[in-house]
Amino acid sequence: MVPRNSLLAFLLPLAASLSLSAPSSAGSVSSRQKVSASSATSAPSVGSASSFAVLAGTAVTCTNATVTGNVGVYPGTAITQTSCPVTGTINAGNSVAAQAHNDFLTAYDQFKALACDRTLTTLDGLTLSPGVYCVDAAATSTGGVLTLDGPANGIWIFKIGTLGTGALTGTSFKVVTASGAAPPCNNVYWWVAEAVTMTDSQLVGTILAGAAITLTRGTFNGDAFAKAAATITGTAVTACALGDGSQICKEKCKCNCKCKHKHGDKDGHDDDDDGEDGHHGGGHHGGEHQKENGK
Repeated sequence: MVPRNSLLAFLLPLAASLSLSAPSSAGSVSSRQKVSASSATSAPSVGSASSFAVLAGTAVTCTNATVTGNVGVYPGTAITQTSCPVTGTINAGNSVAAQAHNDFLTAYDQFKALACDRTLTTLDGLTLSPGVYCVDAAATSTGGVLTLDGPANGIWIFKIGTLGTGALTGTSFKVVTASGAAPPCNNVYWWVAEAVTMTDSQLVGTILAGAAITLTRGTFNGDAFAKAAATITGTAVTACALGDGSQICKEKCKCNCKCKHKHGDKDGHDDDDDGEDGHHGGGHHGGEHQKENGK
């Protein structure tokens, strides 16, 4: 029979050894959080949709507003302008709009599949570092300010309605950096399960809406993609700059006709040989944007 003291002397070091070699559940959680926090180093590409300021599925209605960028609709064909100058090309139901629409739908599903770093209950009064932020249902802000604080190439992705339904609604809503200036629009993305409605707001980024987009007064610096209609009233809309640095041509092309090829001439006609108005490819979003920043 083995003496009790001898048995304890044998078992205690063995137990200590097993305890040290076992993985710590707290450490595992911490490690996963660290990976999750750095997941938004890039965003899915929106493909040829990136060359549009406004792209809708059913119709575009623009009244007493301005749009700097290209406008398209597909599979619908209705684009109605009332005191709404568009600096860019109009693509109503053509092949260029069709390709952009398909690319938007692909990107919409890719953004939907992104894992959340953190779930929010409000957007008001928050200061957020780059990451993927989710709201389970609808997000509504009245007079709220959302501050994005991070590096120049940081990516912020907001997903609204991740449980299946939810709209993004803002009145006098503002998105700024820590300095108070607007963030680069190609660093911010808004995936929304349903509609987006902004009134007297200063919104920045790329909107991927599962329903309609309605912008009333205020400013929007970004790209607005809607599965349904896009209605713009009294809003100054400015598309995100193209990743290659080319500019939308307002008069004559002064950049070796690069911008003419991208956006068409001043009459809104494309110089490509396909005979369609508009332009193809290019873009600042997702992997292309990161490539430009050396990623």
